[in-house]
Amino acid sequence: MTTNELFAKLHEVAVNPKARMDKYLAEGKKIVLCAPVYTPEEIIHSMGFVPMGVWGADTELRRAKEYCPAFLCSIVQSILELGINGMYDGASAIVIPSLCDTLKTMGENWKYAVPSIPFIPMTYPQNRKPAYGVAFTKAGYERVIRDLEKLGGTFDNARLAASNAVYNRHNAAMRKLDEVLSKHPEVTAQQRSDAFKSAFFMTKEEHTALIEELIAALEAQTPAAEKTSILLSGILTDAPGFNAILDDLGLHIVADDVAAQSRQYRTDVPAGDDALTALARKFADMDNCSVLYNAAKPRVQWIVDTAKARNAKGVLVAMTKFCDPEEFDYVMIKKACEAAGIPVTVVEIDRQMVQFEQARTNIETFRDMLTM
Repeated sequence: MTTNELFAKLHEVAVNPKARMDKYLAEGKKIVLCAPVYTPEEIIHSMGFVPMGVWGADTELRRAKEYCPAFLCSIVQSILELGINGMYDGASAIVIPSLCDTLKTMGENWKYAVPSIPFIPMTYPQNRKPAYGVAFTKAGYERVIRDLEKLGGTFDNARLAASNAVYNRHNAAMRKLDEVLSKHPEVTAQQRSDAFKSAFFMTKEEHTALIEELIAALEAQTPAAEKTSILLSGILTDAPGFNAILDDLGLHIVADDVAAQSRQYRTDVPAGDDALTALARKFADMDNCSVLYNAAKPRVQWIVDTAKARNAKGVLVAMTKFCDPEEFDYVMIKKACEAAGIPVTVVEIDRQMVQFEQARTNIETFRDMLTM
């Protein structure tokens, strides 16, 4: 397939995950929903289920407001809204991690709002790097395994090792894609978003095959003339209205620090005899993310170093409204970028936005500053 055909296929999956879910259910497969972020998909995959990401949708919040105060993150609220409205009907369960205050409340609300889909908690430790942190994470995974066994899944260490390898290969493909996309300004922000977003709704084997084919097609393609290069940071940047602004203004994302994009794929499961312990060590090895505790905040320097390495002219932070971890980090990101001579700006977005004109004005002014 050509690059345009591959991007069209990825777009189709990204904009209509329900069709993909219905396809798997029609094939007799069981689906386990995976709330953001860092849900242990490898375990779910190894036990015979199809892990399917749930990141909500750009939708008006109605029923979710019965359970959530207005200041909770709209990503989590929209997941609850879709669940109440039956969008996830047919799923065998949902696994919800505990990596922010809003996610910690979501599971209890889900039990009452969507009782037809069992809630499986995944409790992560803040201090994940010491041996006791790894042991705590492993115990959390064992809890997930026991709950999945109640749904008909079977755990086997060798099968988990095989799933770990499947996910490591997908991680490598997504890291390579990020690298290749930095050299192809003709790829739009929307196409980039589709390539990453579609990964949540396909089996990793299927998605890896498409991404590897896309990488080969892009590497055989002559890049277009360079545009204004930026590093994009945030939690979620899949809104078509937002990406249209980046494309209209001629901005090229040469790197991202987006939780729903490249942050997912930086860390592999290390080698080890015990696959479950190795998976717990993967979580311990993760870093450079607002929801992963680290008093030293290495994420800040990671953004500066990556912006320099990819020759980004500036850093654009897409701030998810009411996301406390991101808001706390932004102050340090701004100071570090300014100290390094890298222009930085922030726009606020959420799942309920219909008009993006205020964001457009901000981003257009930022673009003009970068091209002066």
